[in-house]
Amino acid sequence: MKVKNIVALVLIAGFASLLFLNFGEQVGGYMDFTQATETGSSAHVVGYWEEDQQYAYDPARNIFTFHMRDEAGTVRQVQYSNPKPANFEDAEKLVIEGKMRGDVFVAEHILVKCPSKYNDARGLEEVQNVAL
Repeated sequence: MKVKNIVALVLIAGFASLLFLNFGEQVGGYMDFTQATETGSSAHVVGYWEEDQQYAYDPARNIFTFHMRDEAGTVRQVQYSNPKPANFEDAEKLVIEGKMRGDVFVAEHILVKCPSKYNDARGLEEVQNVAL
């Protein structure tokens, strides 16, 4: 093998390992709050906003706080360093990405999943009538 080929292979392997080390730690899988606490790594948690719990936005610190119940039933406070997302109150589900810090989940991103306009009862009846 030529020296150029060996150097190119070493550079490619080094670059690939750097990518894996940097991004592998940042990208966590889907977990519940218990698993996110145990691993201590970045996680995506799917859940539901606890409407009966208090939620607030502190403009001085730019922090939105609320409580969320994950799919396993565990409720935790969530802190998000941004204003409340649009359509938050209409959310069918939430997907939050971040890390647990003690008993509080510190979210870096929030995905608000709103109900589809195609899933309402009226829309379903119309589709069924058209199909007949």
